[in-house]
Formats: sequence, C-alpha cells, structure tokens
Amino acid sequence: MKILSCTTAFLLLLACASCGRDPVPAAAAAPAQPAPANPPAPVVDNRYTASGPIVVENQVDVSAQREGVVAQILVDAGTRVHKGDLLAKLDDRQLVADLEAARAKTASTEADLNNWKAEAKVLEADFQRAKKMWDAKLIPEEQFEHARYKAEGDQWDVKRVEQLLLNAQDTQRSLELELEKTQIRAPFDGIVARRYIRAGQTVVRGDRLMWVTATGPLRVRFTLPSKFVNQIKVGQSVAVTVADANPSQEHAAHIVQVSPVVDPASDTIEALAELTGSVVDLRPGMQADVHLPAHP
Repeated sequence: MKILSCTTAFLLLLACASCGRDPVPAAAAAPAQPAPANPPAPVVDNRYTASGPIVVENQVDVSAQREGVVAQILVDAGTRVHKGDLLAKLDDRQLVADLEAARAKTASTEADLNNWKAEAKVLEADFQRAKKMWDAKLIPEEQFEHARYKAEGDQWDVKRVEQLLLNAQDTQRSLELELEKTQIRAPFDGIVARRYIRAGQTVVRGDRLMWVTATGPLRVRFTLPSKFVNQIKVGQSVAVTVADANPSQEHAAHIVQVSPVVDPASDTIEALAELTGSVVDLRPGMQADVHLPAHP
C-alpha cells in the first residue's frame, strides 16, 4: 500500500470527524421592517392667551352697622344662603325694651291727639253756635269772644299734640332701625366664604363679620395689550382654561365688558369675560387663561 502524505492524512481525519453531524443551517433572514412613518406635526396654537382671576359680581364683607355683643351665630363657612337670610344676631335686649317704651308712648300720644281732636270739634261747634247768636244779637260780645278763643286755643293744642306724635313715631322708627341692625342678614344669594366672629365677641360699627360671595355668574378679569383695543368686542366668544381644574378642558365664554380707556402706565386695556355652560369645577379666585385670536 502506498503511504499517504501527512497533509492528505490530516484532511481525511477532518472529513471523518465531520461525518454524522448535521450541517449548520444558514441564519434565517430577518423580516423586513417597514419604513418609519413621519411623526404627526405638532398642533400650533396661534391664539393669544391672557391670564386673570375668576371673579363674581357680588362678593362682599358683611360688616357690623352698630356696636354690640354677638349673641348668636346661625351659619358657618360653606353655608349656602339666600338674600335676607339671618346670619348672626347681636344682643338686642336693651333695644327691645326701649322700643316697647317708644311704642307705648306713641300709642298714648295718639290717644291724646284723638281726645284733643274730639274736644276741638265740640269747641268749634260751640263757636259756630255763638257766632250765629252774636250775629242775631242774642249774646254779648264777651261771650262770643270767649267761645272763639276756646276754639282757636284748642286747635293749637291739637297741632302741639300732632307734633308730639310725630316725634314719638320718629323715635320709634329710629329704634326699629337700630333693632334691625342687630340682625346680620345675607345681602344676596351666595355662600358664606369666611366667618370672622365668635359668640360673645364685642364688635363696633364697621367690623367685618362674615364674607359672603355669590357663586355665579363666574367671570374672568384680564388685561390685554393696547393693540387689541380695536379687535376685542363685547359679545365676542372666547375660550377659557383653568390649570387648577382641568387644563385640557376649554370653557365657553363671551366678552361682557371692555375698558373704554387704555392704562397709560402699562399700555393695556382691561376686559371681562363671562363663562357659560357647566362650570361646576370652577371657583372664584382661581387663575384662568383666556384664549382669543392673535392680533394680526
């Protein structure tokens, strides 16, 4: 047998070693990926945005109209009230006593006046009868003059008591007014936002007692550059967003007031927009954004 060369023997060994093995499969081709689509163009908001607080027309501190001691508090912060509802009371015992005395004096003076008027009618009748008798020369002049003086004097007494009655009625009305001032009432429909007093506290005229605010209509007060003076009009529709509520929700509104003058210090005009539709998630005091078409 012919002896193989070393190189040939090595190749044979490699071939034998590879026998019985599965061939290595070719790598599977990766599926083709679709070309990436162009991302949507961002929406550009070309509107002009101005900011301002949400306000209401009726919002006031209810103040004491007279001095006194707080006797009773009937509502607290968060209570909804209607115009005229009683919010609190001051101690009114002395005023009630004074008023009862004044009413009694008025009634007594009125009774006196009625008596004087009745007497005046009798004396006037006596005078007319005396006058007829004097004309007929049936009585002396002295008797006639006496009847005349009594009738005239009684008329002056009637006028005097009428003035006393007017004074008594004025005093009574004054005390009734002071008594009304002890009753702290809601000036309009709304909600009690704050309470500044407590029972037993002494207050004087002008002291803040409660802060009452209406709940609507809600408005946004904002300023614009003076270049908008000829663009913004009363009745114009605008959109309002509130970051503290739902920044993505736009509320419908319309312009209800535009300042007729430009503030020279800031070169701005002031405007007022009133919200319409559902605004249950909005409250006075929130900061709002008003969106309107940009100035060309």
